[in-house]
Amino acid sequence: MNGRTRIKVCGMRELAEVAAVVAAGVDAVGLIFAEQSPRYVDPERAREIVANLPPFVDAVGVFVDQEVARVNEIARYCGLTKVQLHGAESPAYCAEINCRVIKVFQVRASLATADLAAYAGEVSGFLFDTFHEKIAGGTGQTFDWQLLQKLSPPRPVILAGGLTPDNVGEAIRQAHPYAVDFNSGVEFAPGRKNLDKVRAAIAQVAAADAALRLPAGSR
Repeated sequence: MNGRTRIKVCGMRELAEVAAVVAAGVDAVGLIFAEQSPRYVDPERAREIVANLPPFVDAVGVFVDQEVARVNEIARYCGLTKVQLHGAESPAYCAEINCRVIKVFQVRASLATADLAAYAGEVSGFLFDTFHEKIAGGTGQTFDWQLLQKLSPPRPVILAGGLTPDNVGEAIRQAHPYAVDFNSGVEFAPGRKNLDKVRAAIAQVAAADAALRLPAGSR
C-alpha cells in the first residue's frame, strides 16, 4: 500500500472543468491526442490547459500508435509531463519518447508477466484497462481486477476501465493500485466531466485508502 492512491481524470477538454477537477484534488489530467477519440483535444487547446495547471499537477498526453517524432513534438509544444501509450508501441518506441512514459495494457486472461517485463526499463508505470477489440480506451467497462494479482508488474500500477464513484473503492481494495484513472465514469458526455461525480469519486478513493490503513481487526 502506497499511503495514498493518486487520481487522474482523463479525456479533459474544457479549461474551466480542468480548473475545477484540480481544485477538487486530482493529481493529474489526461489529454487525448488520438484523433479517432470523441475526447480528442487539439494541441493548441491542450497547450492552454497545461499552461494553466498549478505546480505538481501532471499533464498526461494520451497517444495511440502515432509516430514517435509527432508524439515528442506535441509533448514539447504542450508542456506534457508524461506520455501515455495505448497502442502496440514497443519497448524501443517507448525509449525514444522524451518524457516519462506510461504504457497501457488491455487486460485479458492471456496477459502475462513476460509481456510487461520487456518494458520495465523504459516506462515509469503500467496502466491496465479493459480489453476491447476495437476501442483503445474509454469503454466504460470494468475488468476482473483479480487478474492483476498473477502479473506482479515491475512498475507502479494505474487502474482504469469503467471506474466510477460506486466501484472505485472495491477496485482499490482488490488491486491496491498506485493510482486510479477516471474517464467515462465521471462524465455527462464524452469529454465533459460531471464535477459532482468527480468529487464523489475523490471522496471514495480517500475512504478506501483510510480503510486499508486500519488494522485488520478494526475494519
